[in-house]
Amino acid sequence: MTSNKLTTLGIHAIRSGKVRDLYSWKDELWLVASDRLSAFDVILPTPIPDKGKILTQLSRFWLEKFASIVPNQVISFELPEGIGLPEFSGRLVRAKKCEVIPLECVARGYVAGSGWKEYKESGTVGGFALPSGLQESSKLPQPLFTPAKKNDEGHDENLSESEAKVFVGEDLYLKLKTLTLKLYSEAFDYAASRGIIIADTKFEFGWYEGQVLLIDEVLTPDSSRFWPSTHYQPGKSQSSYDKQFVRDYLSSLNWNQQPPGPELPPVIVEQTLAKYREAYEKLAGRGTDG
Repeated sequence: MTSNKLTTLGIHAIRSGKVRDLYSWKDELWLVASDRLSAFDVILPTPIPDKGKILTQLSRFWLEKFASIVPNQVISFELPEGIGLPEFSGRLVRAKKCEVIPLECVARGYVAGSGWKEYKESGTVGGFALPSGLQESSKLPQPLFTPAKKNDEGHDENLSESEAKVFVGEDLYLKLKTLTLKLYSEAFDYAASRGIIIADTKFEFGWYEGQVLLIDEVLTPDSSRFWPSTHYQPGKSQSSYDKQFVRDYLSSLNWNQQPPGPELPPVIVEQTLAKYREAYEKLAGRGTDG
């Protein structure tokens, strides 16, 4: 699609992220999920067909499910009448323009990923001391809120509880912590009933007219670790529905995790797409076609 066509329709490109493209239309922010995949903060050259649609529809499912817990930024998932952009269909979130709170709100229920690495080194996760003897993928005694400072470039910066309180203020910190753990708990229980363990996830929030709103993607395979509960076995890395599958493949290559990323072979693309679809179908209770 050309920028001229978008401009004619009054739609203006803001920026292109790792996965989402952002546009402005009137007083709305438009988030359009592409089929791009990033790993180790590098956008890979091989897209995953229909991934953007699956992510958008899964976020929609959760946002609608959580509407009674926390308001969100969504205006509509449908194109305005008279705007013919089939390329955006199923990928679009029309949203209120919020002031993004620059704190990535991470909830962890299991020792995995960077949490496992930290635990092995110091016996902590997110700076919280944990019992000795935990294994990789062990369930934590209770879910932890381990926030990070969002950076426009490169990796986000993990913050201790005291650092996060200074960064956003104690009152806002406590509100975000409460919301994050509440959403995680609700999602965890629901997903468990569908055969999926949510090991960890991240949420993002923003200010709009003095109110904290849930924004951006919610509980997708790109922002969470989803494990099939039937295969769960602590003491090792778990099979997953998320892009850890791709990370594991990339880790087997002689690649320094710097741009440009390597092409993904067709079999990895197909298996990744199958995992995204299966996660959506299990959680939403319907196929990716609706």
